[in-house]
Amino acid sequence: MRKYFKYVYILGLIVIFFNIITNDTSKNQKNINEIKFSDFIEKVKTKQIESVKIKNDSIEGTLKSTTSKKTDEKISIKDNENNENEFKTKVIFYPRLFELLEENKVPMEVVEEPQSKLSFMGLIDIFSSLLWVFILILIFKSMKGDKFGIGKSNIKMFTPNMQRVRFTDVLGVDEAKQEVSEIVDFLSDPHKYSRLGAKIPKGVLLIGAPGTGKTLLAKAIAGEAGVPFFSTSGSEFVEMFVGVGASRVRTLFEQAKKSAPCLVFIDEIDAVGRHRGSGYGGGNDEREQTLNQLLVEMDGFETNNGIIVIAATNRVDVLDDALLRPGRFDRQVYIDLPDLKGREAILRKYISEVNILSNIDINAIARGTPGFSGAELSNLVNESAIIAARQNRKKITQEDIEYARDKILMGLEHKTKTMSPDEIKNTAYHEAGHALCSVLLPGVDPIHKATIIPRGQALGLVQQLPERDKVSVNITEIRSNIAVALAGRITEELFFGKDKITTGASSDIQAATKYARNSVNFWGLSDKIGTIYYGERDKYPISEATAREIDEEVKKMIDNGYKLAKSTITKHKATLEKLAQALLEYETLTGDEVRAIVKGEKIKLTKKMDVAKNRIERKFTLPLTKTTKNEEKKTNENIQKKRQEKE
Repeated sequence: MRKYFKYVYILGLIVIFFNIITNDTSKNQKNINEIKFSDFIEKVKTKQIESVKIKNDSIEGTLKSTTSKKTDEKISIKDNENNENEFKTKVIFYPRLFELLEENKVPMEVVEEPQSKLSFMGLIDIFSSLLWVFILILIFKSMKGDKFGIGKSNIKMFTPNMQRVRFTDVLGVDEAKQEVSEIVDFLSDPHKYSRLGAKIPKGVLLIGAPGTGKTLLAKAIAGEAGVPFFSTSGSEFVEMFVGVGASRVRTLFEQAKKSAPCLVFIDEIDAVGRHRGSGYGGGNDEREQTLNQLLVEMDGFETNNGIIVIAATNRVDVLDDALLRPGRFDRQVYIDLPDLKGREAILRKYISEVNILSNIDINAIARGTPGFSGAELSNLVNESAIIAARQNRKKITQEDIEYARDKILMGLEHKTKTMSPDEIKNTAYHEAGHALCSVLLPGVDPIHKATIIPRGQALGLVQQLPERDKVSVNITEIRSNIAVALAGRITEELFFGKDKITTGASSDIQAATKYARNSVNFWGLSDKIGTIYYGERDKYPISEATAREIDEEVKKMIDNGYKLAKSTITKHKATLEKLAQALLEYETLTGDEVRAIVKGEKIKLTKKMDVAKNRIERKFTLPLTKTTKNEEKKTNENIQKKRQEKE
């Protein structure tokens, strides 16, 4: 395109030059007054016309000099460029025109001009139009040749020297690494497979949740094989111009062919690989044109030997079937969230990169982060470092990591949140009910901590951590979990009465209902409904009678859980009272402390700061009523009495 700029520049100068000439010429031309034809006839009859020139379609003439009627001063004839005595009018069919001029003795001259004669301004207009046509031709030629880069793929290429990621850097996905290891062998020694007649997969689809390490695994494959690595995203192929995405796909594979053997990595391929036929007008849109070109490049008439395409997505359900057939992405590698062993390995890697104490229990941290991806574990360590730096510590402690985990899972502590003594007491008994049932009922994950410090939208919570990663649950565990979820509401009812029940059990009721509905609709654990998969009602329409039966079974499971929790709390009411009082005094209890209180053991609670007093001082920032002051005084007396007993 650069070579055309000089021509456009020259043509632009020519246009400017002609505009200057046109302006100068128009300035030199006289400004002739144009009058109506009727006024012209009237002036002829009143003998005001000096002379006229009759052309093809107009009449030009000169008026006689006149004297003002008011001043009787003679108006001098202006000989400058704006001569007011000159006039012009359009010729209108008037049969007696020449007779009228002769009768009034007006000198006249007939001037004939050819009709096809072009004016100077007409030439300028034609030249300007041709110039614009020439510029448009250059633009379209440039777009066709992709001189503007619209169809160019915005791909990043990494050479083997730039690839520093290896399989040892990818942790927690051992099965996936084993699945793709043969791709490394093929790229390193292709004859090992070709002499046996084996064909390496052309495409590998990495499927997993966000943050599980799909992109990192693709880089590790290229790093282990020592081949060039091309990286792009599915969204970079989709543009508003039709055909641009297909052009970028062609450009991508043209670059890859020059560097074969190599790897091409397409992240978030679902942006361009969705099912065809679902777009506007039947689906024949730019995205589908791009997908069609990608399908042809991967397995068309022309073979792309030595090019392995790796794509990543977390929405495999929306991909087109033609993209997943053998010959294209014929190998699908699922990258799951890391298990306990994988989380430990990932934590060790990220912890080694920060300044941390040597006595950190990594296994406890790994057990406390079920469902965390590699990216989330990295964020956990980083949050811990930020918290430690905020406290002016030189090294990260176990408490910093636990605080960061609680912040990620449950939200930030609201230590300044205003709560009345009744709300604090209600929260303590509510969480004590959860904690009691968590310890006593079978199949429940061990309790990690119980707290009445508000976090996120919760006024308090009981945190449970599994001892191992679970892939399934049995009916006993489901019933116990439903009872634990309902225990807080039941405790409020038993200790404060039905008229004192609060809205704090909203999330608990939602969790219990989800357990019960999944048991009936998805897991087939209802004797009455049977082993039938009903799923979501909007996807699997069911009859009104069946929907009524499902609702009845869900309510039955909730009622059974309610009865189980109520009987457990009623039987151990005194123990729950001890738990609630401990929460009121210390705000937070560890799992070991909760279990010791439930067993009736004499325990020595971990030394904590005087949080109870601080909490009470924070609560009464507003004017207090007489009743509230008495409650505050009574609470302070109880706390002081307990301290003296311990001392």
